[in-house]
Amino acid sequence: MTFSRPGAIDLSALKQPANRPSPAAGGAAGAGGGSYVVDIDERTFQTVALEGSMSYVVVLGLWSSRAPQGAAFNDLLGRVVDSYAGQILLARVDVDASPQIAQALNVQGVPFVAGLVKGQPVPLFQGAVDETEMRRYFDELVRLAAENGLTGRAQPVGGAPAEGEAEQEPEDPRFAAAEEAFMASDFDTAVAEYEKLRVQYPADVEVAERLARVKWLSRTKNADLQSARKAAADDPDDIEAQMLVADLDVSGGNVEDAFLRLIDLVKRTSGDDRETVRERLLELFTVVGIADPVVMTARRALATALF
Repeated sequence: MTFSRPGAIDLSALKQPANRPSPAAGGAAGAGGGSYVVDIDERTFQTVALEGSMSYVVVLGLWSSRAPQGAAFNDLLGRVVDSYAGQILLARVDVDASPQIAQALNVQGVPFVAGLVKGQPVPLFQGAVDETEMRRYFDELVRLAAENGLTGRAQPVGGAPAEGEAEQEPEDPRFAAAEEAFMASDFDTAVAEYEKLRVQYPADVEVAERLARVKWLSRTKNADLQSARKAAADDPDDIEAQMLVADLDVSGGNVEDAFLRLIDLVKRTSGDDRETVRERLLELFTVVGIADPVVMTARRALATALF
């Protein structure tokens, strides 16, 4: 499964000012308040889709009410999403009613399905697919999200938390300024705000994780994978070029390739260059998750490369 790089699509035009009220999302697909399907438009895109994707995986399902297969495809999409029990929230978009969303996503035809992971779009597929293939895409999307530290679950639309399940805790107010900058695509400010928090809370793991992710996203936001790979191939000793490809490989889910590239670079460098590469590798370990088996294997390989 090959994913387009998160951040390859500019959704900034769809963000609403923070103080602008947004109507509630409409239309759960299922009955009884147990569905994980909502209908959204340009007014609710930020509050339901973008902000929701900071806590759990959101899937955008773009369709047209004029397309003969639209209703049947929506039914299938909703049933499959509901089976993930909150790992995914489906946000459906009627492109005839909300053309701006389709334009922002560069949609050439419907149905079109994309994921949102921490505000970053991940194109999945265009055109109708069967249930088996759909689940394959969603399984990989959930895995990719987990690699990026996104493991929360959405609440059923119109429903209460399941028995024994606690209400989702409110966002830590310490992160408000950084998150506001992040949502506005002001990565420099977001990084600066998280750097301040790291000085204040040097042992706080969540601060370190958020800082690492924002720095990684800022580096990859406007990067082109093909150009980056060519630059790295043309000059194997260019550590910035090699590190950028590693960043992009992590974005695309090619985590082992990213780690192997940087570990090889550690072996071939010394002094300040080696320390720069080592720090980038440790940062990517944090982005992926320090408990991930791939990270633990790479940590051992890094120790061998260093000593």
